[in-house]
Amino acid sequence: MTATVPGSDVSDIAPPRSERDRVIVFDTTMRDGEQSPGASMSLEEKLELAKILEDMRVDVIEAGFPIASNGDFEAVRQVSEIITESIVCGLARAGMADIDRCAEAIKKAKRGRIHTFLSTSPSHRDHILHASQDDILEMITKSVTHARNLCGDVEWSAQDATRTEQDFLRRCVDAAIKAGATTINLPDTVGYTYPSEYADIFRDIIENVDGADRVIFSTHCHNDLGLAVANSLAGVQGGARQVEVAVNGIGERAGNAALEEIVMALKVRGDRLPFHTGVETQHITRASRYVSAITGFPVQFNKAIVGKNAFAHESGIHQDGMLKDRGTYEIMQPDDVGQGASNLVMGKHSGRHAFREKLKALGYELGQNALNEAFQRFKDLADKKKHVFDDDLVALVDDALASGADRIQVKHLRVIAGTEGPQEAFLTVTVEGEEKSAQATGDGPVDAVFNAIHAVMPHDAILRLFQVHAVTEGTDAQAQVSVRLEEDGRIATGQAADTDTLTASAKAYVNALNNLLARKEKNAPQAIASGF
Repeated sequence: MTATVPGSDVSDIAPPRSERDRVIVFDTTMRDGEQSPGASMSLEEKLELAKILEDMRVDVIEAGFPIASNGDFEAVRQVSEIITESIVCGLARAGMADIDRCAEAIKKAKRGRIHTFLSTSPSHRDHILHASQDDILEMITKSVTHARNLCGDVEWSAQDATRTEQDFLRRCVDAAIKAGATTINLPDTVGYTYPSEYADIFRDIIENVDGADRVIFSTHCHNDLGLAVANSLAGVQGGARQVEVAVNGIGERAGNAALEEIVMALKVRGDRLPFHTGVETQHITRASRYVSAITGFPVQFNKAIVGKNAFAHESGIHQDGMLKDRGTYEIMQPDDVGQGASNLVMGKHSGRHAFREKLKALGYELGQNALNEAFQRFKDLADKKKHVFDDDLVALVDDALASGADRIQVKHLRVIAGTEGPQEAFLTVTVEGEEKSAQATGDGPVDAVFNAIHAVMPHDAILRLFQVHAVTEGTDAQAQVSVRLEEDGRIATGQAADTDTLTASAKAYVNALNNLLARKEKNAPQAIASGF
């Protein structure tokens, strides 16, 4: 079977690939994708998405269903005016009015296509169309002939093809080809088929229908059983040379085959799938994020190719392998899909090797003892919060480096706070190894904590600065607290970070007090800064 796309330029890396193995990428995000409940797109959003898809070198852009509404008609019409490389396609039912409206919408397209469809399965014939097999064949002939008289590029789809009797499906395809269809789509409309079965449908049609070698065969798979991508690839193995897909896999019910997954499967597994597309994959993440933003449909974190975690590694074993050779745990480059760099996510499963390399990347070179202590503090933090961000690590290491003078250490803190005061703090510290406890009240929980520190370690220092900010986002973010104390002209600062703001406050105050005591012992006038 030979298959070409009029006006398409395909340049591939050596060795040259046969045009008969070129897979046309037909994007239906703006048509079938928009049929997802709540995924409606504005005209401006469709125009912007069309430009992104053209930048990606998607072959065919199905911009809408022109007769469905004036908005859809206008979207197809305006997309047709701005797109110069990709084919712009509109959808039409088998009625003459639908086809005429579609032809009008794509009239100004440099390369336009009418995509008309008709149900063929017994279920749809009996319950939707109330039509016999002969009625269906007559409707196919009339609709495709009419479309071909209006446009040289006509795609015909057998809706619910995978639940259609195979002998009747052959007759339908034969009628569509004889009427002038240039592309034949055999959709798995309800996500019912499975890969080997779908591949066999294509092989049977291509082998047994006259003229099959003169047309392109297409897949269009829904994901009701989670098989849309697998079925689409099986269809290609069975002889299809066009795949109908949607960005992020959006679409009716469980969605369509995902563009990004199909394209990258063909790119990565060329050893078993010796086919290629013309898609410039570096635009994939850009398209994914744009579609997610305009539809309001978030991309699941573990979504293949475009998910937040698609190139993220937290396991210590995986991180160690990645640091030695990224090929140990990544089968594609994140740059290939516009994802940027791989991400070694720091969490409770991370190992010492990854922790050390992450600190180096952040500008810290710690000795072995300091590294061991920082690593343990990191593990303690990772047990408290789900995600440890770079800023968390910076705060953690700065806090560790700032606590060189540690005569006083916070061991236990409990605070009672609420709308009814006074607030109360129960504090236990160690002073040069000896435990001391105190209980104090205050005008607010922080004041109570600081009063408890003063009770357990009396001093004359004046609090000159108390500052709190969240290191990272989320309700489990670390609070980074800065404290500045002054006594007899001497100034000392302290800093601490913790997921508990009051604990961070206590540690920062004690850190500043330690530095102040050390400053007094040295009897030097200049300020001591910790963590700044």
